Amino acid sequence: MSEIMMEARSLHRRFGGLKAVSDVSLAIHRDEVHAVIGPNGAGKSTLINLLSGDIPVSEGEVRLGDREITGLKPNLRAMAGVGRSYQKTTIFMGSTVFENVRLAAQAKSGHALRMLGAVQHDDAVNEAARAAIVATGLQARSGTIARFMSHGEQRQLEIAMMLATDPKVILLDEPLAGMGQAEALRMIALIRSLKQGRGVLLVEHDMDAVFALADRLTVMADGQVIASG
Repeated sequence: MSEIMMEARSLHRRFGGLKAVSDVSLAIHRDEVHAVIGPNGAGKSTLINLLSGDIPVSEGEVRLGDREITGLKPNLRAMAGVGRSYQKTTIFMGSTVFENVRLAAQAKSGHALRMLGAVQHDDAVNEAARAAIVATGLQARSGTIARFMSHGEQRQLEIAMMLATDPKVILLDEPLAGMGQAEALRMIALIRSLKQGRGVLLVEHDMDAVFALADRLTVMADGQVIASG
């Protein structure tokens, strides 16, 4: 059995009388893509938000490796090794690809408030940024302002920013949404590469992509797991 990188144990999330997530347990394994599928309103995005800390759990436990992180805020989970993307792209549109990725690497380094002139000469931060850009195939776009990139390239940039933080687990919430076929194929290849040495949780409605990528599959409906394997 491969190493469990992240685990949800009997997670519940209630919004008033609504049970958005009810008694959900799953494990994200090293070197695997674990896809979560189900209809709209099944609780998939809420589950990702519980794992990333964007929403607190009502009951249950979240573990990163052998460490319980249930009470940690999202920034502390990110520092511990949890990376995630959102349904809406979250990048700095007025900055270049390299500047975006360097900011992420700088945050991980513990020197997030250093002045620009200082960080420009931080070899470790710059090397982490360059490596993440190469890993996502954006080296030819390193100097491009983000707003002038295609939607697919912007999603690649968001993943590059995650990689610059050296995550152990990557949570992807509908990364192929709004993409054409060519961009989707590039993203599928990129996601497949992300699992090497990491665990990946994927929420996606494109079933062709899911079956091309998933090593493990969990099906949710009405906030509950109805099948997994």
